[in-house]
Amino acid sequence: MNALECAENSTEVFVLSDSFTRIKELIDDDSSTIDDIADIVILDPTLSATILKLANSSFFNYPGKIDTISKAVLVLGITEVYNLVIAYFTTDAFNNISADPEYLESFWEQAVDCALIIKFLGCELNTPNAERLFILGLLHNIGELIVHQNMPAKIELCNTITESDFPWEKQRSVLDFTYADCSAEVLKQWQLPYNLIEPIRDQDNYDFEYATVESKLLYLSKRVMLLSHQCNKHRPSSLICAKVLADLNVTPKMIRAANNFCNIERLSILSILSPGSAVIY
Repeated sequence: MNALECAENSTEVFVLSDSFTRIKELIDDDSSTIDDIADIVILDPTLSATILKLANSSFFNYPGKIDTISKAVLVLGITEVYNLVIAYFTTDAFNNISADPEYLESFWEQAVDCALIIKFLGCELNTPNAERLFILGLLHNIGELIVHQNMPAKIELCNTITESDFPWEKQRSVLDFTYADCSAEVLKQWQLPYNLIEPIRDQDNYDFEYATVESKLLYLSKRVMLLSHQCNKHRPSSLICAKVLADLNVTPKMIRAANNFCNIERLSILSILSPGSAVIY
């Protein structure tokens, strides 16, 4: 089973709801208004509550109270609200996966950590269209859950990492593809924007000649996250290419600040997107 077959085999299990499809259609339609989008969102009480919790969290640090979906769209912008919708529906799609709770807790903690780190670095660097960076981090490894659904016995083999292993190389040796390959195929199945799919597909690519800023940021943020988790015994220089640091103008001080931001915000975001994972704190 290759990455595409793995993704296609799971489309009936992990399905985005009709509400997501309708919201996506409205956002893609230039004639849609804020009220049109808000009217669809409020039909799903759990989605509405999740968006309002995220909008009012310290993650956005909005000085006032956002108490309606219309105001959330107005204050945060259509693109940012769309990203929150993606965050909600993608995490919701995997709620019923059959897996050990501790494994899922660890998975979502790492996903949120990567999302927070890339969001912080993007904002520090004044990256254009930085609002989609959080979603890149959150979804970067979603293919792992697809592999777990299809080939659960191989997950432990892939995730058993020594100091001389790199996760993506171990995945390729076991599966003949990486979690990143599968993640990109899943997002294609869900018809998410190409500007989300491309960086996720290229996150393990060492060739930066034609890489976008988003691809470089995801490459870096993923590795910063891994140094606190799966690769905590690796040397940072073995994981992170000096060229990407120079290209992005990211300093060690910025990376320390990104990790501090992650430590502060992790529980808040986990408690909203994956309440079960927040229990470990």
